Amino acid sequence: MASNRPLLIPSSKTPSSDDFPSSVPTLEDGRSVSVMDLNNPIESCAQSESIAHSSSRKSVSVVSSYHSRVSAADLAVRDVTFGDLGSGSRSRNARHGNFRRDESEGHGSSRKEINDEDARLIYINDPQKTNEKYEFSGNSVRTSKYSIISFVPRNLFEQFHRVAYIYFLVIAVLNQLPQLAVFGREASVLPLAIVLFVSAIKDAYEDFRRHRADRTENNRLALVLVNGRFQEKKWKYIQVGEIIKVPSNQSLPCDIVLLSTSEPTGVSYVQTINLDGESNLKTRYAKQETLSKNPEEEKLSGIIKCEKPNRNIYGFQANMEIDGKRMSLGPSNIILRGCELKNTDWAIGVAVYAGQETKAMLNSSGSPSKRSRLETRMNREIILLSFFLVALCTVVSTLFGVWLAHHKDELNTLPYYRKEDYSQPDGEVEDYNYYGWGLEIFFTFLMAVIVFQIMIPISLYISMELVRVGQAYFMVRDDNMYDEASDSRFQCRALNINEDLGQIKYVFSDKTGTLTENKMEFRCASIYGVDYGGGGGGARELCDQVGYSVQVDQQVFRPKMKVEVDTELQVLARGGKETDEGKHIHDFFLALAACNTIVPIVTDTDDPTVKLIDYQGESPDEQALVYAAAAYGFMLIERTSCDIVIDVQGEKQRFDVLGLHEFDSDRKRMSVLLGFPDKTVKVFVKGADTTMFSVINKSHNLVVITATEAHLHKYSSLGLRTLVIGMRELNGAELKQWQSSYDAASTALIGRAAKLRQVASDVEKNIDILGVSGIEDKLQEGVPEAIESLRMAGIKVWVLTGDKQETAISIGYSSKLLTGEMKQIIINGSSKDACRRRLQDALAMATDWTAMTSGVPDSDGTSRADSSPLALIIDGTSLVYILDSELEEELFLLASECTVVLCCRVAPLQKAGIISLVKSRTDDMTLAIGDGANDVSMIQVADVGVGISGQEGRQAVMASDFSMGQFRFLVPLLLVHGHWNYQRMGYMILYNFYRNAVWVLLLFWYTLYTAYSLTTAITEWSSVLYSVIYTSVPTIVVGILDKDLSRRTLLGYPRLYEAGQRDECYNPKLFWITMMDTVWQSAVVYFLPMAAYWKTTVDGSGLGDLWTLAAVVMINLHLAMDVIRWNWIMHTAIWGSIVATIVCVIAIDAIPILPGYWAVFHVAGKGAFWLCMLAVPVVGMIPRFVVKFWSQYHRPSDIQIAREAEKFSDWSSFSSSREGGAIEMNHRVISNPPAR
Repeated sequence: MASNRPLLIPSSKTPSSDDFPSSVPTLEDGRSVSVMDLNNPIESCAQSESIAHSSSRKSVSVVSSYHSRVSAADLAVRDVTFGDLGSGSRSRNARHGNFRRDESEGHGSSRKEINDEDARLIYINDPQKTNEKYEFSGNSVRTSKYSIISFVPRNLFEQFHRVAYIYFLVIAVLNQLPQLAVFGREASVLPLAIVLFVSAIKDAYEDFRRHRADRTENNRLALVLVNGRFQEKKWKYIQVGEIIKVPSNQSLPCDIVLLSTSEPTGVSYVQTINLDGESNLKTRYAKQETLSKNPEEEKLSGIIKCEKPNRNIYGFQANMEIDGKRMSLGPSNIILRGCELKNTDWAIGVAVYAGQETKAMLNSSGSPSKRSRLETRMNREIILLSFFLVALCTVVSTLFGVWLAHHKDELNTLPYYRKEDYSQPDGEVEDYNYYGWGLEIFFTFLMAVIVFQIMIPISLYISMELVRVGQAYFMVRDDNMYDEASDSRFQCRALNINEDLGQIKYVFSDKTGTLTENKMEFRCASIYGVDYGGGGGGARELCDQVGYSVQVDQQVFRPKMKVEVDTELQVLARGGKETDEGKHIHDFFLALAACNTIVPIVTDTDDPTVKLIDYQGESPDEQALVYAAAAYGFMLIERTSCDIVIDVQGEKQRFDVLGLHEFDSDRKRMSVLLGFPDKTVKVFVKGADTTMFSVINKSHNLVVITATEAHLHKYSSLGLRTLVIGMRELNGAELKQWQSSYDAASTALIGRAAKLRQVASDVEKNIDILGVSGIEDKLQEGVPEAIESLRMAGIKVWVLTGDKQETAISIGYSSKLLTGEMKQIIINGSSKDACRRRLQDALAMATDWTAMTSGVPDSDGTSRADSSPLALIIDGTSLVYILDSELEEELFLLASECTVVLCCRVAPLQKAGIISLVKSRTDDMTLAIGDGANDVSMIQVADVGVGISGQEGRQAVMASDFSMGQFRFLVPLLLVHGHWNYQRMGYMILYNFYRNAVWVLLLFWYTLYTAYSLTTAITEWSSVLYSVIYTSVPTIVVGILDKDLSRRTLLGYPRLYEAGQRDECYNPKLFWITMMDTVWQSAVVYFLPMAAYWKTTVDGSGLGDLWTLAAVVMINLHLAMDVIRWNWIMHTAIWGSIVATIVCVIAIDAIPILPGYWAVFHVAGKGAFWLCMLAVPVVGMIPRFVVKFWSQYHRPSDIQIAREAEKFSDWSSFSSSREGGAIEMNHRVISNPPAR
């Protein structure tokens, strides 16, 4: 073979001149066209107007001059050998541009000219002059948050955003004042210091990892032009204006404007997986004026005037002036930092954005911070506890004021409260610090706040963080959420909303790539009114296609993917163009092979004689169509910047690509202008039916159009994705007009993208219809079962898709989202008034239907309303008039009556608007799940966002709170882990409130018996260690490991999930019951030992130790009584905490310099001590035990019933004890209870 490059990789290599007609092409006026003319084609330009939340990709328009007259030698179709593909070079080059418009013009920049205020000037190959005036950012990147100097102040500033931390800081400061010193000054600071220190260590470790990654990134090497030679230079030292050379398979160190590449046409291929997660190759182009310049041989200088740095990765606007020539630059001329050069030996460019100003770094911000619903409601209880704390302090200070007034005449001599000091050796009487009755009451109030401070549980915050980390670990390690196909595990990207997974009421799902695989397979086609393979008749048989192949030099080249083909259509395709039917089939598959942006790449196989052609492209639909064309004998062989080579039934043909208008969200179609060897020029168009039929020429072939529309409807009803294919031939005048219009639009400085779209629209008219393609996007494994489980769990599933209504409905049936028993309500309005009328009619009908079916039992005993629910189907056009208007309320009322809502043809921002509609009118939790960039909006708006690691890049994953590989993993995520997380966190919060309140009330009872002086019998170190060591560890362990129900039970009976939706594990009722239980238990802890040691010689320190030990034992036994599933870790945590408390109390009392020296040994030597240690837990927990027993055996919840069922391993014995062998749960019968 003539070329050493891998065969079939897109290149500029073209047949030798011998394969071309010898005559010189001429224009219509008879003038000959020289090679110089051919090397100076129409200049194309690029402009992108990209909007966040849009799913449309860039559009490319490739134009080269083509001549309407060629010699007679061109009339014969030329055969191009594979040897020709690797030799020679074309005498002409094409220039490239693109245009793009999304849902809005928020980021569009093409409508305005770059002025000096909005632009930056870059002097090519002169970084000193460039940076001297403008001081651009260096190329060193920094993702870390802190430096050694800023860590302490900044970290403290961020941590004190929590109001509770500020509260404890104020408490610690108050305790430093001599008038308010209740505890030791060091001891009062210790709890807050520990919490701040642990959080700081965690933040420091995370930031250290960022610093390490930054250091590795900044010290990478790149080839930079220095003194006329490319030399290695660290990335961090690269400056804007420097010329950089990037070898193949290397990452770009900064954003560069492409100057030249190893390809003569200036084309290069880049992979943007590090930027947007898409692994498919994308094309970028150098300008014609810079292609031949070698910076190492001649000095290259010029000026680039470009827009200021922005986050729009799909847009770029600039002008470049070199050698006195001014040219426009667009997105196809810039390669961004993080992209990797592929299938191109090298590329040279000039740095325009560096470091933090690169588009990759400007887009590196994470998803919006979300707050757990449980934590938000917890703050309400914390406010109530704050009021309770103030009430306690007010009672103490008020009673102290009364006591002062009652004993005002005795204050000088009372032994425990003397205003005067008589202990001076000289007999002189001095006054103690006494500030008067009013200030004494005020200071008592503040001291009470200090003593009772742990009523607000500071340890709860850090406990919640640790529990969430533990929960996330087990979610990530769950093999039931591991996707083997993509080798991806579940990812927990937001640790602060784990428990929200257990309270979801609404699931909003994308369809393509989320419910389906987004791996398209060509199934059928309607070609010129004839249905092939669409189920129209049994005579047509589908068979496995081994693969169309081409043999060259003892090597076989075949498409990588196999396609099922229709045998009849395959025979007709091989028959050539002799018949009208054969001609239509030929044009149809030629359109599929040519009208795309697919890049063919050759891959090796185990057999050295067999090579596979891998078609890479940005759209899975295009890939499927090109594979289908290859299977029917129209194999795309090579794509260059100016032509394509297609093997048509064994005959290699080269077509000149005169123009390529790629898909955009306005036109919803794409087109390609092909120059044929027989001098004709044809435009092939494919797109959505909604826009294609508006440009179809309906003046003839009405029968064909009608038949095609019928087939289109049938394909959509089968759940297939459809595209309409059309074609028309351009005459010389039309081609000349198009070239002129494109030339004017591409050089426009204002409104360039809009003008380019208009050029495309002008040529895409009066199209002759060729047919319709039907592509199947298969459902992911387990989707129907997953949706059924979610619905049984009381979760409403809404599907928001951009597909047409018929396709969406078909997928709804196949996924069990829709059932035959459902009554469908369809809203398709073309005006606001029409939408209003249809909403009102639908709402009246839904109300009547609900009233008619509610309460009427079916044969199986269930309500007819459950078996015959409503399904709402609404399109995006209707939503345009409904959202952000007074009709929103009616839509919400209607949707609330429906079990399923299916929204079709919706835009990305409409998806977010629908979720906002639900969130603003209900307190129910919402979850959005999607896989593409068009799903980012709704993922960020929903309470919980889940990204699917699919075929459309990682934009959704990067914006999500959680990510996984398959939709079906949503079931174990919500029904198992969500339930566990919610149950654990709800219990842990209530338990923390309980254990802290017991301690505070214990101190309060003691205050009432010590003249309200706020002296404490419990040592200050025990008060500090109570929340840190004595009771915190068991809470965390139970919060991570305990399981109220097994995985099998939760998956087998999805209705158990409704416990979270009903707030059964955390609600105001449970809070007040817990507080009442707290009052009783604290009273038992205090008064039983008080009564046992009344009128004894045991001092306050001894009683304090007894109170400490009794309280810790009772509180840990309280926790042990609620543990469902024991393991050795829980045993160690609970009983180990009791042992640790005993050791700490003994150690504290064994230190002579501390108060209460040896007190615990004195009190423990009496039998009353051990009697109290036994009696306090028993008496304290009697009410709780009675309530627990009564509720479980007389008013059990679903969870308690299922838990009881799990205890029986012999279900036959259990069945005999329950009537009918079933468990009744919320009036629903669960048969065949699960085995544990």
